[in-house]
Amino acid sequence: MEEKTYKTMSGTGALSVTIGVIVLVVGIASGVLLIISGAKLLSGKNKIIF
Repeated sequence: MEEKTYKTMSGTGALSVTIGVIVLVVGIASGVLLIISGAKLLSGKNKIIF
């Protein structure tokens, strides 16, 4: 019984670390893309004439 618990905890810990790394990478990538697109919008607003 204790061995099964140990294996379950080890598998769950590895899965948690993997998901954490994936979320971190996706979060950083989306943040960088948002900053770049925001900078392009701000730099292009001078070209608009109403």
